[in-house]
Amino acid sequence: MNLANKLTIGRIFLIPIFMFFLLVNIPYGDYIAVGIFILAATTDSLDGYIARSRNQVTKFGKFMDPLADKLLVSAALISLVEMNKLSSWVVVVIIAREFAITGLRVIAASEGITIAASWWGKFKTITQIVAIVSLLLDNFPFSMINFPFDKIAIALALIFTIVSGVDYIYKNKEVFLSGNK
Repeated sequence: MNLANKLTIGRIFLIPIFMFFLLVNIPYGDYIAVGIFILAATTDSLDGYIARSRNQVTKFGKFMDPLADKLLVSAALISLVEMNKLSSWVVVVIIAREFAITGLRVIAASEGITIAASWWGKFKTITQIVAIVSLLLDNFPFSMINFPFDKIAIALALIFTIVSGVDYIYKNKEVFLSGNK
């Protein structure tokens, strides 16, 4: 088990800890949860960098890394709905895109095709993380100047989520069409 895979597993283990601090009413629990979320989100970039730089990309990592990311973001988004900080339709759109692209990747993999992450997908991930953090922090520090950064951030995350999903499907439409020839 290499370091990159250990970081991925660590990210998965941080999810219930993040949710505990976020949802259980304890002093400063929400701030601890934000710190845990940021730490877990940071390991996403770090594990990929380590795997590539050390030439240690594994099948396990290719499967578990995106799954860990989806679990972390989904847990945060669903928790934000429970906390009445985010509309459920936004979360449904984001999670539906994740299911669709994961399905596309599974179909592609069954045909020996690897679908690499695109820049749109990277922007999607970054904007989702920024939006989640701003929502978790109740728009701090922007709330002090009455600037709706959290609403702008979630709108951008939603736009990048949709655009990246359409981009993946369009660029890989042959995966869907290959069985129809």
